[in-house]
Amino acid sequence: MLTLSPSKLATVILRARKFDADIPGSGKARELKGFIAAMNEDEQADLTAIMWIGRDTYDAEDLEDAIEMARTEASVPTAEYLLDNPLLAEHLELGAEALGIDLEEAEAEAYPTV
Repeated sequence: MLTLSPSKLATVILRARKFDADIPGSGKARELKGFIAAMNEDEQADLTAIMWIGRDTYDAEDLEDAIEMARTEASVPTAEYLLDNPLLAEHLELGAEALGIDLEEAEAEAYPTV
């Protein structure tokens, strides 16, 4: 079971899209790294597992195994590991889709219109 909220996942995806499209050195990487680093260990493991599911390292049915592997295999800060993936936003979106997480609803919750 995931401890990472869909709205936090949506926030990471939106920030990863901005990071991917941004000019190097503009600070978007710091923002994204800071957001991920502020998550607790369980949320970071969930985020890594979702990315792995999105890139087909694990199937959605193997979520718990992926989370456990993310916990035990973490050897560098999670933010650094994830930002080394040039397709981070895409892999997280695909992982969320495989797990049945509604990102449209989560994005609306994370970034409500005023």
